Amino acid sequence: MKVPPVSAADHAAQVWADRLPVPLLELSADALALRANVAFGQLTAIAPQDALGVGWLAALPLESRAALQAALAGGADFDLPIRLLRADGTRAWIECSARYASDSGLFVCTLSDVTASRLRELSALGEAEQFRMLADNVPVSIAYYERSGYTCRFSNRLYARTFGHDERSIIGLTVAQVIGEEAAQLIQPQVDQVIARGEVASYERQMQSADGSPRWIEVHLVPHLGRETGTVGAFVLISDITKHRLAEREVRESEERLAKFMQASVEGIVFHKDGLITDVNPPLMALLGYSLGEMLGRHTLEFIATDCHDQVVAVMSAGSEITYESVAVHKDGTRIPVEFIVRTMLYQTERLRMTIVRDLRDRQAAQARIHYLAHHDALTGLPNRGAFLERVEAALARAAAAGTALALLFVDIDHFKRVNDSLGHLAGDALLQVVAQRITRALRGTDLVARFAGDEFVVLLAGNPQHADIEEVARKLLSAIESPVQIDGPSITVTPSIGISIYPQDSTRAAELLKHADTAMYHAKSRGRARFLFFEPAMARAAYDALVLESELAAALRGEQFELAFQPQVRSSDGALVGYEALLRWRHPVRGLVGPDDFVPLAEERRLMLGIGRWVLGEALRWSLHWRRTGLAIVPVGVNLSTMQFHAAGFVEMVEQVLAEHGATGECLELELTERMLMDDLAAVCNTLQRLRARQIRIAVDDFGTGYTSLGHLKDLPIDRLKIDRSFIEHLPDDAGSAAITDAIIRMADGLHLGVVAEGVETTAQLVWLSDHGCDEMQGHLMAEPMDGARFEQWLRQRAGATGQNPKANKLAPDTAVIKSALP
Repeated sequence: MKVPPVSAADHAAQVWADRLPVPLLELSADALALRANVAFGQLTAIAPQDALGVGWLAALPLESRAALQAALAGGADFDLPIRLLRADGTRAWIECSARYASDSGLFVCTLSDVTASRLRELSALGEAEQFRMLADNVPVSIAYYERSGYTCRFSNRLYARTFGHDERSIIGLTVAQVIGEEAAQLIQPQVDQVIARGEVASYERQMQSADGSPRWIEVHLVPHLGRETGTVGAFVLISDITKHRLAEREVRESEERLAKFMQASVEGIVFHKDGLITDVNPPLMALLGYSLGEMLGRHTLEFIATDCHDQVVAVMSAGSEITYESVAVHKDGTRIPVEFIVRTMLYQTERLRMTIVRDLRDRQAAQARIHYLAHHDALTGLPNRGAFLERVEAALARAAAAGTALALLFVDIDHFKRVNDSLGHLAGDALLQVVAQRITRALRGTDLVARFAGDEFVVLLAGNPQHADIEEVARKLLSAIESPVQIDGPSITVTPSIGISIYPQDSTRAAELLKHADTAMYHAKSRGRARFLFFEPAMARAAYDALVLESELAAALRGEQFELAFQPQVRSSDGALVGYEALLRWRHPVRGLVGPDDFVPLAEERRLMLGIGRWVLGEALRWSLHWRRTGLAIVPVGVNLSTMQFHAAGFVEMVEQVLAEHGATGECLELELTERMLMDDLAAVCNTLQRLRARQIRIAVDDFGTGYTSLGHLKDLPIDRLKIDRSFIEHLPDDAGSAAITDAIIRMADGLHLGVVAEGVETTAQLVWLSDHGCDEMQGHLMAEPMDGARFEQWLRQRAGATGQNPKANKLAPDTAVIKSALP
């Protein structure tokens, strides 16, 4: 081999290598020696100059050549045990430690003689077995084919099994017999290259594994060169690179999917390298108004608002994978709020930065809408309670600093529930929208109105309003809201009740001012509605008293402080007992006996009457059944119903349950209702009364003449008796108006075949007049005052025994005497 001229650098490197005490070779990937030092010559008796090229291979046995070729073909550092002929002719075990220089593609190999240790390890093994063991345990398929006939002379286990053989059966087979005729023809050009030129040939090909799956192999054909005869054979080194090719395919498929995703995504995507755009998708072009040609190659910062440049540059410099908000700029200069989702990835074999650009305009609009809804009423668009209170607090702070006044007006729509119940919630909502508009138009621009809940509105008057100013605003609100409203056909008229509190006169705290205005509003309702009232300290005391009373009522129900009084109803013609009314009383631990007028309105307002009314019903039945069993009173007991109780869901079922609990039948009971209760929802009322009548329960209309009963509807209702209100009876017989009304009620009841009872009969003159005009049933102090259960029972026994009558006859002799003596 002709050695090229030696440069000064090569000479210096050779001098350095020769000074090393360790044998050294510089090899190419083809196992050609480019440098050998003096220590190598001393080890092998091959002079360094003679070792260059293939000369050094004379010291390398055949089995070691194959292993070395396989290692060199890997293109990486390796440590490999090989055999080597020493200067004394013996074979040494050498540890070849190779370091790969990627820039030159060469290996620098140092050779260490480890023969002594290897001989100890292999003392029990023959040289052939050891070589076989090594060959069979390297992750490379190795075979040797001789040139003559292309027959296999050596194969490790992996190579033989790859082609369906074992290490023995494969020996002597030709290349075509091992890999197949088609594959042999395919690789023939590489075989010819090895034979003709004595050069290493490398190629890849795909083959099918035993299970039918594809496999990819990388093949190196390394020539075996004789000293004088040229190529005498070739080593075949095969590496299975299926994993690498599958990984590459996955990368390609991933890139294809990414490309499809870029085209299909509704969000903008941009790829850039060092800030220069390499690719964008159509949604981003549409978002920014540019074409692909106008964006490729330009810097990303050209499409970012200048005030956001520093942030974007910081993210790019750090290489962060991050999500953050920024501002992009449209081609027409419009600023577009965006969100950047930044990732680093491989795309088309390059390491690029990918950024998903998400348009935030819809999200920000939605957030603005959510913020609006969080601070405003969805129905009317007015500020809601939370937003109003925040602004009130701010207004109070300004007023405190300026020393000025403020006013809070609490506006509640009277009888709004009737609108919902009669026309439906849609009509109710439409009415609230109109009311909100009217309140807003009635105020100044500096005033504030909010919807608190349901039919409640609150107004804040700022600007140091005086008492007269506040009154004027309140009157304007009354007038504006009272105007008829046309909703889905019918014209609706509603009125407001308004309560007013003033800062700092009534309080300096927003919550307390609101509470005082609310209290004043409830007082306005209690005084007839459709009016406004200013808060007064006495109202707060009344509200506190109501709260205390509510708590005491709840405790009274638990503590069995309620009791019943009973007042008889008698027939004037013979004094017979025709019924008796159960009247509720409260045995207060401090105040003593409290009448119903002092607590029933509050109990009804706070829904306590549901529990109290159920107790009254049960207690009245308990006494009634007792007197029936003893024969003292075989007549119904009358029980008054509250509006809330009668209209409560499941009322009839509750009555049936109480009857069942006491083992009573409906004929023991008469339920008394007011006229107003009958008119609230005629169809529902009629249905309820029919169900009660089906249980043999009698129905009476209490305080008749004071309400607004439609006489046309009265005839259709399943009722049994009318009870003439005491306000008409007390002025008889002298007051002509009362006499006319009472006479009309008696005649009407007679015409409708209804019973009639006069309440509050206290004088003989009243009794005589009523008897003369056809009212035969009386109730009042003239007959007997209300009595507790024990006294009433005693009264029943005394009246029954006074004439020796059978108690079951229910005749009351003393009363009969009074009645008869008053008659002409």
